[in-house]
Amino acid sequence: AAAGGRGRRALPVIQVSETPSYIYDHDAPRVRIGARHSAYVKIAEGCDRPCAFCIIPKLRGPQRSRSIDDVVAEARGLVADGARELNLIAQDLTRYGWDLGSDPATRPTLAGLLRGLGTVDGARWIRLHYTFPSAFDDELIDVIASEPSVCKYVDVPLQHIDDGMLKTMRRGHSSKVTWDLIRRLRARIDDVVIRTTFIVGHPGETDDAFERLYDFVGEARMEHVGVFTYSIEPGTVAAMLPHRVDPEVAEERRARLVELQRGISRARGEAMVGRDLEVLVEGISEESDLLLEGRWYGQAPGIDGVVYLADGTARPGDLVRARVTQAADYDLAASLDI
Repeated sequence: AAAGGRGRRALPVIQVSETPSYIYDHDAPRVRIGARHSAYVKIAEGCDRPCAFCIIPKLRGPQRSRSIDDVVAEARGLVADGARELNLIAQDLTRYGWDLGSDPATRPTLAGLLRGLGTVDGARWIRLHYTFPSAFDDELIDVIASEPSVCKYVDVPLQHIDDGMLKTMRRGHSSKVTWDLIRRLRARIDDVVIRTTFIVGHPGETDDAFERLYDFVGEARMEHVGVFTYSIEPGTVAAMLPHRVDPEVAEERRARLVELQRGISRARGEAMVGRDLEVLVEGISEESDLLLEGRWYGQAPGIDGVVYLADGTARPGDLVRARVTQAADYDLAASLDI
């Protein structure tokens, strides 16, 4: 029931679905908060993955994908409202369309959706968030490589690399699949940027398992890595598992990975000095009123660092050419005077 204030009455509950089934469409009212030039587009709701640590399938139900036409219609509306960047989100982007037909040859796919979004005039950057490593087919990789408006940026949460931990986490794939995906992405997509996340301290993570993860991060040298310590989520499989990791040990592991990645990120940034980039201007920097702040396609909003622009009068939402002059751990400095 809905509780109201003075003079209002409670409304009766008509029906409560046992399994969540709602999925919004482009006609649903939407309030946009923040920058107009960047927007998030949810292409599906719910999740079919059985990950041990995650409660989302229980809370949000099975995956329900929107139609390609509906997503494209929303994208056109967002672009008309000022968006230049469209960030595609779902619990699992790469499973998009699997629920819309039983025949893999005819049902919608993420690759097909990207082609459809590529027809939206004014959508300059289309970015993929929350993909799954075992669901990348060659068609999807080829579309990322060839579609001009799709950012050469892949967010693929890996969570771990140790095969024993992947099994405990119920991820459904092996370390071989992970390595194969990284090699395919780098071989077929020029200048691809890979972002991932890991969980340390998950029940069952031994010292040896963590060291394998540490070695993997050092060898794979991905552009962006987020590291989280495991926290118990009641109602999940992992919440009932034995072999808990001491919280202090988990935090030490997290700190080690963060420090390792800090050096990798700085080295990658320093290698970009002298390179010309297309930068999406966000506005005046929080660091100084004398600086502009923006992002290149290798930086997703809010998580991957920024590009500081030392001169120029560009406005929020402008796409400008800039030359990298300096690099910090996660941020770049660039000049518009090129």
